[in-house]
Amino acid sequence: MSRFVDKLPFFDRRSSPMEEAEDIPRNGLLHVHHHHHHQQPPHHSGLLMQPQPSPPTKQSSFTLAQLLKRVNEARSDASSPTSSPTHSHYTIELGGSVPGSTGSDLSEHMHGGGGDGPLLPFVLKFTDLTYSVKQRKKGSCLPFGRAGGETAEPEVPRMKTLLDNISGEAREGEIMAVLGASGSGKSTLIDALANRIVKESLHGSVTLNGESLDGNLLKVISAYVMQDDLLYPMLTVEETLMFAAEFRLPRSLPTKEKKKRVQALIDQLGLRNAAGTIIGDEGHRGVSGGERRRVSIGVDIIHDPIVLFLDEPTSGLDSTSAFMVVKVLQRIAQSGSVVVMSIHQPSYRILGLLDRLLFLSRGQTVYYGPPGALPSFFDDFGKPIPGNENPTEFALDLIRELETMPDGARDLVEHNKKWQTRMAPKMMKHHDDGKPSPSLSLKEAISASISRGKLVSGATDGSVSAPAAAVSKFANPFWVEMGVLTRRAFINTKRTPEIFVIRLAAVLVTGFILATIFWRLDDSPKGVEERLGFFAIAMSTMFYTCSDALPVFLNERYIFLRETAYNAYRRSSYVLSHTVVGFPSLIVLSLAFALTTFFAVGLAGGAGGFFFFVAIVLASFWAGSGFATFLSGVVTNVMLGYPVVVSTLAYFLLFSGFFINRDRIPRYWIWFHYLSLVKYPYEAVMQNEFSDPTRCFVRGVQMFDNTPLAALPAALKVRVLRAMSQSLGVDIGTATCITTGPDFLVQQAVTDLTKWDCLWITVAWGFLFRILFYISLLLGSRNKRR
Repeated sequence: MSRFVDKLPFFDRRSSPMEEAEDIPRNGLLHVHHHHHHQQPPHHSGLLMQPQPSPPTKQSSFTLAQLLKRVNEARSDASSPTSSPTHSHYTIELGGSVPGSTGSDLSEHMHGGGGDGPLLPFVLKFTDLTYSVKQRKKGSCLPFGRAGGETAEPEVPRMKTLLDNISGEAREGEIMAVLGASGSGKSTLIDALANRIVKESLHGSVTLNGESLDGNLLKVISAYVMQDDLLYPMLTVEETLMFAAEFRLPRSLPTKEKKKRVQALIDQLGLRNAAGTIIGDEGHRGVSGGERRRVSIGVDIIHDPIVLFLDEPTSGLDSTSAFMVVKVLQRIAQSGSVVVMSIHQPSYRILGLLDRLLFLSRGQTVYYGPPGALPSFFDDFGKPIPGNENPTEFALDLIRELETMPDGARDLVEHNKKWQTRMAPKMMKHHDDGKPSPSLSLKEAISASISRGKLVSGATDGSVSAPAAAVSKFANPFWVEMGVLTRRAFINTKRTPEIFVIRLAAVLVTGFILATIFWRLDDSPKGVEERLGFFAIAMSTMFYTCSDALPVFLNERYIFLRETAYNAYRRSSYVLSHTVVGFPSLIVLSLAFALTTFFAVGLAGGAGGFFFFVAIVLASFWAGSGFATFLSGVVTNVMLGYPVVVSTLAYFLLFSGFFINRDRIPRYWIWFHYLSLVKYPYEAVMQNEFSDPTRCFVRGVQMFDNTPLAALPAALKVRVLRAMSQSLGVDIGTATCITTGPDFLVQQAVTDLTKWDCLWITVAWGFLFRILFYISLLLGSRNKRR
């Protein structure tokens, strides 16, 4: 093994020239402080959990052990202003002064002042994690056997085990990497540790400093970086991180301090040159893939979490970008975090940054230990690693080869169990001469984190004696969240004006076509029928136009899921800000349509009628956009959503009362008539147009229109009218009003509601659909596995 280690420069943990060249500036947010490593000469004895610290370079700060020694010396010095025996804790600045950093951002809270050894404040331990899911039975659905006497396939087990008694631990200051082939259970294990699997389905225990974690507390002190980069494409890198800071950092922290934290994180992530560049997408050129991945990490570590989970953060990146991402993760770990990530196949350089490896094969552990122990592990198994081969590539290739055999990797699993048992005494001997490493209780460790400014997202006061009370579920109150969400949505809307322009153009074109077709309608019976057609088409068009609201939430659905999974903001804040941002555009669209059509068509009512027409069009847009928004919370795909929207609106129009009057609809369908969104605005504009009793729409011989008598000569129509008058004993002349506006409303069965009733019911529909949207978010955004 010594010969193998000598050939691999990364095992001595010294920075290579490339690492030094790529060293990322650090300042107040995440200073490097090796507070749990002894500085020792490199020693590789094949121990199970051999720590591998890197000696400080010229740019690095002192280790915490050295700082503790200085504190102890200072405490015994009576001349020191901080050495008073009445003080129970001390503040130590970690790292040098860097422009933009504040000295109070990071300090170490030392309990009892003992400096005889390094503390390991946070230890994430998982024991016997087991997770199984139901498996669908494959094969024919017929109850009979196969034709031709073929042998039936063996019955598939009902349950499939994704995790099988997985145990291990991750420590503060270290990176634990989970490796394995596709389908080995890497992402499942990360989800199990991050509390993304329901407790009823997951067996085993996950503890932090020996104590079980409450789900809400874990959300506050941890972060989960998904495999996909879920970011708003039109925001710049700096804006993206600033919005994350406003969500995750408490309102009590001044805006100036939040900006300092963002600038510190930009330097920490190596994103200074890209700070003003938009994220970008397929249609907009933005940052590179590696930079986008680092921004995704930065969004989740803005509040400096204690535990950081990452699902394949190097996936899809080139070698250099992947190395820089893991280098950033190493710095995050050294700043006082527990980092657990899954990775597919690390390179030599990346392997040199990892502290613990956990190899999985079909949900079972085949190796758990430091990278330096891989050669001795496989030597004992009888498969030595060639001197010129990457140990992880060799291990993964061997695991894949074993998985093709009938017994799979069972021999390697059993070998790992024996090897772990044999190496356990050496591990215990390594930790302080047989004594386990000291570990603070969870309460004390979180208190220390709050005192040194680390857990800023959940700390609501300066108390370190009662951290449970000092940690809140959300970092900010409701109105602050709503303000930040609204501002972010307005920025996105402003930078994508083409969306609103296209929507406005569609409304104007529709209004222009309707205005030119129904130009200056008269008060004849044909004019009445044409008005009915205009109202039906106009009101239904309002709802169809709103279907473009469907992809708005669908496009940002997974961003919403990521942000709310760890309590960045409340779902109610999102729904209200979504409503506020969308409402101004509805006002503009309503005015544009009303101005285009009302006067051109010649609708009645004057100024009052015009403003009511604007109001009912606005209410239609409001209800229609609410309906589309609600559906976007229910369906998960645009291709599924559009057919639902179009077909449902067609049903609404069918039952609105235009094609068939209310009193003619069968009783078993009358309920749908009252559920129709088109019914209420349609009846509202009808009453706005025909409610005037002094306005006549059928006079004298006009009663013969739309009948076979309409083809008679005008003189003959007059004679028929006189004959009818004599027969009925009623004076009916050519100017006699036969049908007024209210009479026509009675004929159309539009009498059960007033126009104001219809307006308020339409508005109420809009509110109802947004409430249903909120409920769909509550029920549909639980991103835990069953």
